[in-house]
Amino acid sequence: MLLDQANQLIDPQPLALEEGYLRLEDGQLHVAAHTTMLKCKGHMVDWWFGYLENTEQYKWWHPTDHVWCEWKGERGTGRYVGGEHHVHENIGGELQRLRIRFRDPSELLDVSRFSDAGISCAICARVGLLDAPVWGGHLIHICRDTEYGCDMRSRFWLGDTDPPEVAGDREARIGLFPNHLGKGLLLHCHEEMSFLAGFLPELCAKEMEL
Repeated sequence: MLLDQANQLIDPQPLALEEGYLRLEDGQLHVAAHTTMLKCKGHMVDWWFGYLENTEQYKWWHPTDHVWCEWKGERGTGRYVGGEHHVHENIGGELQRLRIRFRDPSELLDVSRFSDAGISCAICARVGLLDAPVWGGHLIHICRDTEYGCDMRSRFWLGDTDPPEVAGDREARIGLFPNHLGKGLLLHCHEEMSFLAGFLPELCAKEMEL
């Protein structure tokens, strides 16, 4: 799936790739993860991204892989689109220093279809290096509520760089984003969203009572 085909994620029927990673024709690495989040609803996931602020909270999300974070942008209002999450996290055994700039879902998805499709949350972001002015990929997490909680589809596209000359051809993209990174990211994403599902319902109930 190419990024401009991301509206396929809105449809409830199974896609050709629901979990795994593959190399796109232009050399980008595409990663697909699926997480069943028991007792969680999409609005809780959306709330979490507006709530998360410091390293202690970040480690709740993945106690071993998440090392450090800070937030650049608005906090305390529940809004996070336009802000940046700066993180150090281990993916596939390698420490990654990343910045994640959150985007309005309407920039990538047809949000007018969400209600009819049962979509309760969509998190979209540009991902880049923390220590250099380089963007390297995109991510989307999209939730569909179920009777038992919600199902999350997560997708990553690694290799769409800005500036483009950082990885200007297929070979360069493969060199920057090797296959083992796809395997590591797939495992990391599934683990962190499973950890999140373990504490998020209770946290939401506690915080929303305040």
